[in-house]
Amino acid sequence: MNETPANDNNDLASFGYRQELKRSMGSFSSFAAGFSYISILTGLFQMFHLGYGVAGPGFFWTWPFVLVGQLLVALCFAELASRFPLSGGVYQWAKFTGNSFLGWMTGWIYLACLIVTIAAVAMALQVSLPQISNSFQVIGNSNDAKSVAVNAIVLGSVLIIISTVVNARGIKLLALINNIGVFTELIGIVLLIVLLFLNRVRSPIDAVVHIKNAGSAFNAFPGLKIFFAATALTASYVLYGFDTAGTLAEETHDPRKKAPRAILQALLAAGFAGLLVLLLALMAVPDFNMPDLGNINGGLPMLVKSVLGETTGRLFLCNVIFAIVVCTFAVHSGAVRLMFAMGRDGYLPFSKSLSHVSAKTQTPVLATLLCGLAAIIILAVNLQFPKVFELVTSIAILWANLAYWIVVALQLRNRIILTRNGGDADARFSLGKWGFPVNILALVWSSFMVINVSWPRTATYGEGWYNQYAAWIYTAGLICLGVLIYNYRLNKKQQIP
Repeated sequence: MNETPANDNNDLASFGYRQELKRSMGSFSSFAAGFSYISILTGLFQMFHLGYGVAGPGFFWTWPFVLVGQLLVALCFAELASRFPLSGGVYQWAKFTGNSFLGWMTGWIYLACLIVTIAAVAMALQVSLPQISNSFQVIGNSNDAKSVAVNAIVLGSVLIIISTVVNARGIKLLALINNIGVFTELIGIVLLIVLLFLNRVRSPIDAVVHIKNAGSAFNAFPGLKIFFAATALTASYVLYGFDTAGTLAEETHDPRKKAPRAILQALLAAGFAGLLVLLLALMAVPDFNMPDLGNINGGLPMLVKSVLGETTGRLFLCNVIFAIVVCTFAVHSGAVRLMFAMGRDGYLPFSKSLSHVSAKTQTPVLATLLCGLAAIIILAVNLQFPKVFELVTSIAILWANLAYWIVVALQLRNRIILTRNGGDADARFSLGKWGFPVNILALVWSSFMVINVSWPRTATYGEGWYNQYAAWIYTAGLICLGVLIYNYRLNKKQQIP
């Protein structure tokens, strides 16, 4: 298929949709959408303290494990993005490989994940901004947990409002900011890697063999204990969202070719860059016993400043702030396209309004506003949780991986059916004979991720049964609400003559 607007529009029409969104994204913009969602400088700087606080420098071993596992899922998604180049990504993939209900439930779970993630990423400003200047600690002081939580909500809300305005202006502005942000982040990552290498104080082996609180049975296998522990959440939190290129397919030229490639490029680039940053940061740590390395007010931002000096460290933290801003924009855009796609099919309340595309900006404006408002409400509600950062981000990870699990499970089932019928002639990206083993392993991996992330650990969710079982409680409530909304909308659609 030639890369022309007419062919792209005709391809979209074959699925029963007409072109409403502005198709203006090229290869780099498609890659940038996924890379900025993953955002190494956002995730690692926000979550480093969690992994280090649980297992010390040995938590490094969870990164390559999670990267390989997520790569299996990304390979499956690349096939689906080639077959179904539609806005909504996982929602459309589950709908076309399963049925409308499974598509709805996947989209509903992932939409909740994205809205929570908007809030969680926006709160990452609290990790870095006050370390650039104390003036950014607007509420109270950084030694008071309540003040930190309130200040995070204030900073996060301001960022979400800015993100809402940018997303409402249209994909062209968003893609421009996104491209600049990714280019800047890549330069920052390279410079950070070089400077950390020049300031290293130990070898790579010495940097990653020490595991905090590890028993003697695990000393010979450093990754084994922590792989099944809360520390894996650092890598799990960062290495998802690579499907964003598929979610923006209707705004991408020749998406059957470019979206699969962008999904894999985004994950691999972010994964290997993060691996190097993490390794070299641990090689440069002056003292593994520094008390604030495992503290939310210290972590990687504090480490960078202590190793590179206050001035250079603050400059890098400014780059981190820009990455957080762009990451928020990217997650917000993914949530909007998912809400638009579900509304277009008529399965959301006020579907017609949510799927309405502005003639001026070619953007679903109401969906953009609603996603931003929902994220701010989540920030306000979570004020009362003592471990608000870990709780919110952990639940978002669970919902993302639960949606991924549904998709790869349906894909495996669909793969068997397609094989019996002679395969899929429309696929522009195919794993060929490797499809079955990769799909099976991806399903096993996704099953593990869902169980591991949702496991009620004190280290992850805090003290008290309500916090520890929050992921299970919220997920059960989310599914029940989703079933009710789906059945209500289905009955409404059936009543329309």
